[in-house]
Amino acid sequence: MSDILVRGEVTVKGRMPWASNATFLVELALPSATILAVYKPERGERPLWDFPRGLYKRELAAWHLSEAFGWGLVPLTIERDGPYGEGSFQLFIEADFEQHYFTLREKPEHRAQLQRICLFDLVANNADRKSGHCLLGPDGIYGVDNGLCFHVEPKLRTVIWDFGGEPIPGEMLADVRRFARAKLPKALAALLDPDEQRALRARAAALANAACFPVDTGGLRYPWPLV
Repeated sequence: MSDILVRGEVTVKGRMPWASNATFLVELALPSATILAVYKPERGERPLWDFPRGLYKRELAAWHLSEAFGWGLVPLTIERDGPYGEGSFQLFIEADFEQHYFTLREKPEHRAQLQRICLFDLVANNADRKSGHCLLGPDGIYGVDNGLCFHVEPKLRTVIWDFGGEPIPGEMLADVRRFARAKLPKALAALLDPDEQRALRARAAALANAACFPVDTGGLRYPWPLV
């Protein structure tokens, strides 16, 4: 799959609706196979006052973080040149788009995966985890649209507060502690500046020490729109 993302011939199928930045559905083809991907070029990013340009690199960093945890929460994401310049290419998930966080949380079988996404966002400092950014794919739940992550200042905005005050399940806590104690993977570190690297490790360590999901006592840490 990664070979097609890296080397496949790119054909733009259309622009994704409702995206704040230029986001395209593309087809990538090799003689042996064809896949769909979501392409986010740097040229299509709207300038933000609090995040530097190159949000697509944060999409890539989010994939590396998910892989470092061993959780497989973020679809395979790579960096490459495309029809509109350098950007991220993320494997398109054939999801049930009627489902999102507020529907998925009602089903007990999804609880563990949603807890992992919650922990991922806490460590990544995700400033924009909307309900619709949780996709139910054929093999599990994915967290997408991770471009507003890894800021050094507290930026957390998420709809996932249902686990607040609960202890982090043992296996997940062990994964967080392992990440907090280990050296950052080189590929992840290369995408973040030194201050962002230190802040990432500090958030993981704080979560590991707390051993429970935090509570939003002010009720202010929600994105808008919620879905």
